[in-house]
Amino acid sequence: MASVEAEVESRLALSARASRIVQSEIRVMSIECEKVGGINLAQGVCDTELPLPVADGAKRAIDRGMNSYTRFDGIAELREAIAQKLKAYNQIVVDPETQIIVSAGSTGAFYSACLALLNPGDEVILFEPYYGYHVNTLLAVEAVPAYVTMQAPDWKFTPDHLEAAATSRTRGIMVNTPANPSGKVFTRTEIEWIAHFATRHDLFVFTDEIYEYFLYDGRQHVSPGSLPGMAERTITISGFSKTYAVTGWRVGYSACDARWASMIGYMNDLVYVCAPSPLQWGVTEGIRQLSPEFYRGLATEYAVKRDMICQALGRAGLPPCSPEGAYYVLADAARLPGATSKGKAMHLLARTGIATVPCEAFYHGSEGNNLLRFCYAKPDPELQEACRRLKRLS
Repeated sequence: MASVEAEVESRLALSARASRIVQSEIRVMSIECEKVGGINLAQGVCDTELPLPVADGAKRAIDRGMNSYTRFDGIAELREAIAQKLKAYNQIVVDPETQIIVSAGSTGAFYSACLALLNPGDEVILFEPYYGYHVNTLLAVEAVPAYVTMQAPDWKFTPDHLEAAATSRTRGIMVNTPANPSGKVFTRTEIEWIAHFATRHDLFVFTDEIYEYFLYDGRQHVSPGSLPGMAERTITISGFSKTYAVTGWRVGYSACDARWASMIGYMNDLVYVCAPSPLQWGVTEGIRQLSPEFYRGLATEYAVKRDMICQALGRAGLPPCSPEGAYYVLADAARLPGATSKGKAMHLLARTGIATVPCEAFYHGSEGNNLLRFCYAKPDPELQEACRRLKRLS
């Protein structure tokens, strides 16, 4: 009997796939922050005020009983609004009936796309510092991350770096612009390099453009899918969590050639069924009603927040890499105690009550050991208090 029980017990184990996945350091540090009642500059929760048309649109949908399943790829009104937005802002033309999949956030959109388009063992190139969820999503579908490592503070790369990362198993490349965590905004020239590389090697280009409106100092957002010849191979991914400060709503989308969209939609249906129905209506009203001035104002508002946190970090002896976009800043924490960035992050939390993300979470090697990521998508009073606390390091 004992041997039978041992045999049964030995089969009760995590899958090989699960053993490769680790909890995000963003979540870990958020939990540590809660324990001490600190200021969470770790997680990009974006707890600023959401736009009134978005909130009212969701409330009206609930009042009207729009609480059931939607079509697996989203309500028609939202898909049409996204198509109009893509044409006007991203210079991408798609059919809302066959080329747009509304999903559970941009993370859900990427996961569905990976399930539909990648085979186990396929390699996908990432620019690092990378967003950890991109890596873990690839691992979850048994794909293999490859890396082009960019160096602080300017985060540059060349076509030669792309070629060095390519192998016979390379199937795709992920472009996150504006980038989390570095704040890099890929230039048109760099996007053209990527487009040429992807065409030459016949690759899918996955994009994460969730921060597309958070641009500073006159920079422009360039969507890879807008370049000539790129429509058939680009999976354009974005959403509204950051733009409308509704990170908990989980409404994102992918847009691509209809050949890929149908299966991405089926995978989305399998995993998520649909994005939350009334929240889709809220986002629809945001796209319909908010003017270009809203989006320009967003960039202006966050540029002020960026400058505020960068100045405070500089005074605290944590030199920042001033971001070009998104709402994170990487700072050099070499002067803080700790052999790793995790140790430095925990020291900072204990000393100031400010939670950050250790940047070893954004590299596959040791390059992030002296870097910390600070999120500044916070109400001004809370951000100002964080800046005051950083003075304790001076």
